[in-house]
Amino acid sequence: MNKKAKIRVTTDGAEGFFRRARERARKLDRSEPIASEITVTFEDVSDMLRVLSAQRVRLLRVASQKALPVSDLATGLKRDARAVSRDIDLLESFGLIRTRYEANPGHGRRRIVEPRAAKYQLLATL
Repeated sequence: MNKKAKIRVTTDGAEGFFRRARERARKLDRSEPIASEITVTFEDVSDMLRVLSAQRVRLLRVASQKALPVSDLATGLKRDARAVSRDIDLLESFGLIRTRYEANPGHGRRRIVEPRAAKYQLLATL
């Protein structure tokens, strides 16, 4: 995890993407530093809310604190491990978390969920 990185999830669509690109281009022209940031953009709030349900936001909040096995996340959230695993797959497909596998002595391998950034920012405009 990059301690200075931030993930921004927003609903500003293509307009926001091009605005951010212009701002970064100006900073590069002026030789200004650019903060490490990942931006996930949705076209509208309803699309964002389909992906970031209340359960997935809870999962993201817990997973953003430290790397944990899926089974520990499921236990801590009081949810079925298969449902948590499906949510992890979805969040990972949007780049909000990452997973890796590690040896679990006597039990094969286990999936570890890691945060992608030190800070997550959710922005929705109605």
